[in-house]
Amino acid sequence: MLYGKYRHTRNATWKCLIDYNILSLPVKILKITNKSKIKVIKNTLANKLPNSQKGQSYITNNEVIIIYDDTLPKTVIRYTVAHELGHIFLGHDLLHPTISMENEANSFALRLLAPACVLWGLDLHEPRQIATICDISLQTAEIRAERMKILYKRNKFLSSPLEKQVYENFKGFIEKKKNPHQYSKY
Repeated sequence: MLYGKYRHTRNATWKCLIDYNILSLPVKILKITNKSKIKVIKNTLANKLPNSQKGQSYITNNEVIIIYDDTLPKTVIRYTVAHELGHIFLGHDLLHPTISMENEANSFALRLLAPACVLWGLDLHEPRQIATICDISLQTAEIRAERMKILYKRNKFLSSPLEKQVYENFKGFIEKKKNPHQYSKY
């Protein structure tokens, strides 16, 4: 992905986390769709997806709709809906998506469900840890863990004002996860 597109996708993801007041993991995708008035419909009700397609976004009668394959595992559904949100929030042509747009939507979904600065704040490295805390598939977590290796080596976290805001929003969650006994009810 070209750096300009990468930066646009990264920033759009951070803005989404900030604008929809996401403060903890796993990210509640339906909180975002509900607040943005995007309808999310199971394909068993809509029967509009081709067999091989996991999800699709539509605009019809000034209404944005995401249809998803509800026969898939929950983690795949979460990623699929986040991917479709990527298409919508990045302003993609929903009727004629390109390979580049698909890559951008994948990048958006991964960053939305597993924000790097939060994983860094929690000092997570292993795919299983990432999969568990982010409620994503192990395959998706492996992709994120590989990218996190690069980010840990660069150690350039919190260098953007948007990323700093995301981190601040998650700070209570991070502290609670790192020091669970301190926040015990007993």
